[in-house]
Amino acid sequence: MPKTDNSTSVGKETIRPHGALVQFVVYGEEMLEKEVKLSCNSGRVYLPPDWVGKHVKIIRID
Repeated sequence: MPKTDNSTSVGKETIRPHGALVQFVVYGEEMLEKEVKLSCNSGRVYLPPDWVGKHVKIIRID
């Protein structure tokens, strides 16, 4: 099967050039788009209180 990107396979890992974008397909209940805010030595994203205890996935888009 021909490769369609500039990635390189090494064993089970795939190495992509720095800055190369990948596509994710995620199915879920709701989506929010937020900016990460500085919080001491880390970043923080505030989510609705009814999301507490739920599983979420975070994808960095820039």
